Amino acid sequence: MTIKVAIIDDQNLVRSGIESLLSLSDKVTVVAQGDDGERAVGLAQQYQPDVFLMDIRMPRMNGIEAIKSLRKAEFEIPVIILTTFDDHELVLQGLQAGAQGYLLKDVSLESLIDAIEAVHNGETIVQPAITDTLLRGLKTQKGNFDSLPEPQSLSPKETEVLRLVASGYSNREISDALCKSEGTIKNHVSSVLSKLGVRDRTRAVLRALEIGII
Repeated sequence: MTIKVAIIDDQNLVRSGIESLLSLSDKVTVVAQGDDGERAVGLAQQYQPDVFLMDIRMPRMNGIEAIKSLRKAEFEIPVIILTTFDDHELVLQGLQAGAQGYLLKDVSLESLIDAIEAVHNGETIVQPAITDTLLRGLKTQKGNFDSLPEPQSLSPKETEVLRLVASGYSNREISDALCKSEGTIKNHVSSVLSKLGVRDRTRAVLRALEIGII
């Protein structure tokens, strides 16, 4: 079964280009397109996509507001933001709104397909180049974790996995890098989330940066 994808971007050529690119893969199928964030909820209702690919800067309703509207309408469809911008504040806003992925539009087809599969499987993917920008920006900001309980200490292996997560690696890529099974890596990631008292990979990275683990 292929993964159903909906594309929202205000530029027709960009939408068509992404659809043509994705048509080269037998793993995904583009089921809908929209030219503005206001279309997100309607497309979700009509086409029930598995993943949204969404631009961040659009007229009337931008990608961040579109994600918020989806969550308000109780659609938990994973959203990957595709953009030409790598400003850390926009990255943070998108992730805080509920985006599961953040990629620059010059991403390769292979990386895009991997990201679609990853968010469809519940992972959070941020392109390494964007992660670097995000982490640099966060060093000048105060985190929002004051109400969280004191985190538990991570093992050396868990810390190593967390550093790779912070670099934008998927579970599969971490598995390859550390020569461990993907199941083992998933267990390590779950343990990291539990010990840091957070619910997803992105917040784990932000929390780890806040307390100085990475």
